[in-house]
Amino acid sequence: MSPSTTPVNATAVAPGGPLATAYGYPRQGPDRELKKAVEGYWAGRVTAADLHTTAAGLRRDNWRRQAEAGLAELPTGDFSLYDHVLDTTVAVGAIPARHRAAVAADPLAGYFAMARGTQDVAPLEMTKWFDTNYHYLVPELGPGTVFAANPAKPVGELREALALGHTVRPVLLGPLTYLLLAKPAPGVPAAFQPLTLLDRLLPVYAELLAELRAAGAQWVQLDEPALAQDRSPAELGAAARVYRELGALTDRPKILVASYFDRLGAALPVLAKAPIEGVGLDLTGPAAANLADLAAVGGLPGKRLIAGVVDGRNVWINNLEQSLVTLATLLGLADRVDVAPSCSLLHVPLDVDAERDLDPQVARWLAFARQKTAETAALARGLREGTFAIAGELAANRADLASRAASALTHDPAVRARAAATTPADARRPQAYRDRARAQRARLKLPLLPTTTIGSFPQTTELRTARADLRAGRLDADGYQDRIRAEIREVVAHQEKAGLDVLVHGEPERNDMVQYFAEQLTGYLATRHGWVQSYGTRYVRPPVLAGDVSRPHPMTVDWFRYAQDQTDRPVKGMLTGPVTMLAWSFVRDDQPLADTARQVALALRDEVTDLEAAGAAVVQVDEPALRETLPLRAADRPDYLRWATEAFRLTTSGVRADTQIHTHMCYAEFGAIMTAIDELDADVISLEAARSHMEVARELAGAGYPREVGPGVYDIHSPRVPSADEVAALLRAGLAAIPAERLWVNPDCGLKTRGWTETRASLEHLVTAARRLRAELTG
Repeated sequence: MSPSTTPVNATAVAPGGPLATAYGYPRQGPDRELKKAVEGYWAGRVTAADLHTTAAGLRRDNWRRQAEAGLAELPTGDFSLYDHVLDTTVAVGAIPARHRAAVAADPLAGYFAMARGTQDVAPLEMTKWFDTNYHYLVPELGPGTVFAANPAKPVGELREALALGHTVRPVLLGPLTYLLLAKPAPGVPAAFQPLTLLDRLLPVYAELLAELRAAGAQWVQLDEPALAQDRSPAELGAAARVYRELGALTDRPKILVASYFDRLGAALPVLAKAPIEGVGLDLTGPAAANLADLAAVGGLPGKRLIAGVVDGRNVWINNLEQSLVTLATLLGLADRVDVAPSCSLLHVPLDVDAERDLDPQVARWLAFARQKTAETAALARGLREGTFAIAGELAANRADLASRAASALTHDPAVRARAAATTPADARRPQAYRDRARAQRARLKLPLLPTTTIGSFPQTTELRTARADLRAGRLDADGYQDRIRAEIREVVAHQEKAGLDVLVHGEPERNDMVQYFAEQLTGYLATRHGWVQSYGTRYVRPPVLAGDVSRPHPMTVDWFRYAQDQTDRPVKGMLTGPVTMLAWSFVRDDQPLADTARQVALALRDEVTDLEAAGAAVVQVDEPALRETLPLRAADRPDYLRWATEAFRLTTSGVRADTQIHTHMCYAEFGAIMTAIDELDADVISLEAARSHMEVARELAGAGYPREVGPGVYDIHSPRVPSADEVAALLRAGLAAIPAERLWVNPDCGLKTRGWTETRASLEHLVTAARRLRAELTG
């Protein structure tokens, strides 16, 4: 098959032609109703029945909004009370042994126990969903895993939507991606490969497909984003087998396999040849290469293609004319072409129209989930009826794109001149690490196994109320600052009482580790209602990075000074690093990421040097997103890691040898970036390690990492309080990999989401364990 060269306007596609659809929609509701209901259930204020009623109402509203926007086929099964990968674990019956009794006794309570743990049972490990800031719960599998179909959720939600009169397509995580995301269960040898369980899993998927067909599904979508990563011949062979066997089933709906986040590469011909009825392709960003690859393999004759031409991960409006050109090309490459966002809209906020504080012209540059469904519907209509049918939308779109390109917000000559003047020497500390470490030990005089925390302390109801009162004018600036100072005093006093060695001020003034800085830097825009799910009930409001970035004034120095004045122990200056400032924002797409990172790094460099001048002996620059933003394809990684590590060093290299630079990373797979971690040249790195049982400490040791390390010993995403014995056991595992003189003791991550009672007890146990091992080591 060859690409179509017919202009879209020449002949409108016949009635029943291209339709608009989507892979998924934000779950939380306009006012985060899901978060409130789930947390109410955890606290005992909301019954299970009421939680399910709230969830059903949110699903109903989501389907209605998508249908009103013009989507002709809606997704079901994309909604989740916590995480869709955990939902898949339930659907295939892969409940870890330690959770089976709880799930059998109370499925809802057991579900949340797998997600959060209890005081007696540890949760599943959590990590990042590909290169996004969404976190999923990692399946735990082993040679003894027995799968069993549990179709209650996918079938129940399908029936709900059909009863409302919608045309729908159930969505399930595909079997290949499920197994490739899984890890060996505790006690199972690390060499175990979950993919060896494919023979056991495929009959369970066959049963799920049959149940969905019986419930009325005409199509089912199986998501296989793992195929957008580099895959071995054996893994590609497994993909071919999966869809050969599922495609051969007679008791099933039509199968659409969707992949996203990057190009399919060698997996594309596998899916093109498979006996399935449809393929969904991402055609944005690096995945735009799928267009040429599709033509090279001869297209998808006889198959349905869902073309993901609307970016489902960023918030900038679509270039409708450009997308129509792409779609017109695709018409000759498949039997049927439908239009969709590139991936689930889970990754963007709900509705730009709720942002009443944004300049109306700037707001027209943005598209959240509601606007993206409208864009998708407009493109399908233009492809189906001709561009004259959407002439008004195209004219408005051209004007909005031109407005953004010409805006003074996007270009600051002074910022660009400073960035252009940087040299490689600006991104290197002149002293070798060995000399810096000697100077830092002399200045800090810390004990063996020094203890610290990652940064934030519990954000209490009182703090959130004070912040809301300040915004509403019920509390003046002086009153608010008094409240923050009181909180800092309490946090510092608690750390001293607990016996921590290096303290933090607790970040009570910060609403979010990215948003707080974005609100004080030029080039960023803040939203009021732009919530996006990070994990479970944790939602964040990523700022919009729209223009050139600079720092008009110090952002953290006064709060650092106040905290340091309360104690003789060192207090860390706390910043968010340049890569994370990009990754956890909706970043501009009109210039290379490396250029934007350099601007942010220079703004943060000014803050680091001001903190040092104010007396900070330790400055922590967090980069939890360094691994998350790693491109999915190995060929694209060297360039990213070059500019990402350079941006971190540009931020931190303006300090003296005796100023200790820390960084922090969490909830990711770090093995792929060990060389980059070394290239950061941080003096101390702290990383999440509790749920993975010190796996990262072993990885660092295996890579010959030469600097100081703080592998986490307290899982802050679970409400359970670890005992001193548990912490000591993790420390011993850490000491088996990292020498005592280079090992720090700290939680996995910041304590913002925890309560004070569990925080106090956990930190006391952490210090007790550190002192116990310190005594053992020193005799």
